[in-house]
Amino acid sequence: MKRRVLVADDEKNMRWVLAQALEGEGFEVVQAVDGKEAIASVSDQIPDILVLDHKMPAPDGMEVLRRLRADGHTFPIIMLTAHGNVALAVEAMKAGATEYLTKPFDLEELKIAIDKAIRIGNLAAEVERLREEIDKEYDVEGIVAADSAMLELLDSVHRVAPTNATVLIYGESGTGKELVARALHALSQRADEPFVSVSAGALPETLLESELFGYEKGAFTGAMAAKPGRFELANGGTLFLDEIGDISLATQVKLLRVLQEREFERLGGTRTIEVDVRVIAATNQDLQQLISDGMFREDLYYRLNVVPLQIPPLRQRMSDIPLLVAHFLEKLNAGERKISSEAMEALATYRWPGNIRELENTIERILILAPGDVVTLADLPAEVRLGASSCESSQTGMSLPEEGCDLEEVELDLVRQALSRAGGNAPKAAKLLGLTTKTLEARMNRLGL
Repeated sequence: MKRRVLVADDEKNMRWVLAQALEGEGFEVVQAVDGKEAIASVSDQIPDILVLDHKMPAPDGMEVLRRLRADGHTFPIIMLTAHGNVALAVEAMKAGATEYLTKPFDLEELKIAIDKAIRIGNLAAEVERLREEIDKEYDVEGIVAADSAMLELLDSVHRVAPTNATVLIYGESGTGKELVARALHALSQRADEPFVSVSAGALPETLLESELFGYEKGAFTGAMAAKPGRFELANGGTLFLDEIGDISLATQVKLLRVLQEREFERLGGTRTIEVDVRVIAATNQDLQQLISDGMFREDLYYRLNVVPLQIPPLRQRMSDIPLLVAHFLEKLNAGERKISSEAMEALATYRWPGNIRELENTIERILILAPGDVVTLADLPAEVRLGASSCESSQTGMSLPEEGCDLEEVELDLVRQALSRAGGNAPKAAKLLGLTTKTLEARMNRLGL
């Protein structure tokens, strides 16, 4: 179906030139001779994009722009003017113009502007759609996802949560392991009881032991009064042990006893304390390798690894990035601020070594520092811009990293990038990858896309 472009300009020759150029590009072109006719045309049928001259018989282009935006129309609008004026350009952009061109301009420049405006419009529509879906099926206790692997994970969360099974969550730093743990608690029969979290990697061994099991008065210098530990505080509820691989062997022995016997003694105490606690542990390390290295007890591993859950890193679920961006825009009260198509493409192709935590911090940073209502590529941190562009090496410039790589992951990443750049159009994506559409679709099926 052809995209409909409304050209509103009081100059007959200009309308004719623009119509010829755009129809030659496959657009359906509708013309309006003044502001009144432009508004009437929009009322009759909303265009995909409006090319609007600034200087026209009343109402002029600026007034038309303001009226259309006030009426809630969100389609892209490119403003044209014969008067190159920075203040006028700023006024137009603040009023809601998507792009601004000064006459005379090259027709190729207009085509590029239209293509950019359409992509921005598509992005705005997608973000709005995603915002509406965030509180529906894709949001489980704060976990925002639509990727197939993540949806399988959330299905497992729903099935495991009502049980008392111990769960071990695997995932890189920043993937949201605590969110999954909180979801397991919130969906369980213990939801009304405490959820207590402790990060083993953030505490030295001596302090960790006292934090977990508590201590009696006089147990050590400075212990002026008895203090309950995290196991006691979590009684009846859930205890989340993050970075479990960092726990010392000595503390592992005591932890194993609690898991087996459901009882322990405080530091410096002799009274046995019984607890009813569901334990959920998490790690970003290879515990089996730690076992081989003599750094982790095998018996504790089997006690913890009753139900393993693996959270994929963000680079393996990049189709979720627009959804996550929409979520963070909502969470950070971004209002009407938008992400340009170029900026979104960079966000969607950057590797995100810090995963979702890094993405959220980046969105918060650009909302604070970006000056305009539309976040552009230039507003992104340098590492994101450079990291995204590095994915676009020519075929002769690509090289195998020293540490090697996962070939299937690289293929998955490239296919997703091609689909993103092609706007989901499989034939265009296939062309970018040098494949036939049939071959690409077969690979998409194999990769679960």
